[in-house]
Amino acid sequence: MQRRKFMQQALLTGGALVTSAVTASAGNTLKGNMPEEKNFKLNYAIHDGMFKNHAGNDFIEQIKFAHSAGFMAIEDNGMMGRPVEQQKKIGDTLAKLGMTMGVFVITSNNWHWKTSLASGKQEWIDLMIKDCNEAVEVAKRCNAKWMTVVPGNYERSLSADFQTINVINALRKAADILAPHGLVMVLEALSDNPDLFLRHSDQTSMICKAVSSPACKFLFDMYHMQRNEGNIINNLDSNWDEIAYLQIGDNPGRNEPGTGEMNYKNIFKHIASKGYKGVLGMEHGNAKPGKEGELDLIKAYREADDFV
Repeated sequence: MQRRKFMQQALLTGGALVTSAVTASAGNTLKGNMPEEKNFKLNYAIHDGMFKNHAGNDFIEQIKFAHSAGFMAIEDNGMMGRPVEQQKKIGDTLAKLGMTMGVFVITSNNWHWKTSLASGKQEWIDLMIKDCNEAVEVAKRCNAKWMTVVPGNYERSLSADFQTINVINALRKAADILAPHGLVMVLEALSDNPDLFLRHSDQTSMICKAVSSPACKFLFDMYHMQRNEGNIINNLDSNWDEIAYLQIGDNPGRNEPGTGEMNYKNIFKHIASKGYKGVLGMEHGNAKPGKEGELDLIKAYREADDFV
């Protein structure tokens, strides 16, 4: 029997989700009495650990489980830190399942959290160049196209304009490395702390336009953008020409859709209406622990994806 014949049981009884899980030898899938799950309307990407309670700690098995639940993409921030053979194995698994590899982060020991391209210092430009060259090889192994870049912290000894110039110059050098391979670095504006240089959508789009390369685009993380500026649908429209990748997370809490204030069904409907065919990374936690939490997450995506 094919993997997709083993589906999650999601029987609503008195408004409560009742589930039954059975471990299957080739992917730890669920077997229930729901009809065979079809793929989602949009291409949501799971990450390592999201389904560990059903599939175990092996990311490959988690990928297989996610595929059985209808998910057709993954993302992996830490891909560059994985052993080469594991990168290849993940890429081979995705190819066999017909799944898409989403973003990984271009990073050496999380350097972008410690300092900043905004400083203009040559040591950080050199490290960016080194990481981009390594990222090209990683992308080949895991069939990746997009990689996340965060310029780092604000450099308070310089004006905002000079910092912006420094970031643009550094990203142009990175784009020159990535573009010949058809790769795209996607700049992520974050909300984690006020010291970060890149925080807003207009700022990010402006930098993308200034770099002026198909290898430099905008990663619009809707969780961070909700925290920093809100107005998600209008801001998606305003920045659409520069957006190459989307990420998901409800606010507050940074968990699956339906656990916070954001109306993801309407957001997903709007994204679909714009003809978006790319990946939407599920860069969030599970609101509840254990297998129950993982099933609730799947159910939340089924509900949010059920737009007309």
